[in-house]
Amino acid sequence: MTLDATVELAWHKSTFSSNNGDCVESAAINGATLVRDTKARAHGHLTIDATSWNHLITTLKD
Repeated sequence: MTLDATVELAWHKSTFSSNNGDCVESAAINGATLVRDTKARAHGHLTIDATSWNHLITTLKD
């Protein structure tokens, strides 16, 4: 997925993340979720399709 540089993403940090910077952020766009490391934002992000993201979140909550 190529992002349009004009699109502003709403990145969210988990409430379970610590305040020392050891966390990930996610943003939803076009039926997918983008995930990035807060300490290495310049390295880009992973794109995960909605089905896989929902499965991951459900698995982690169990």
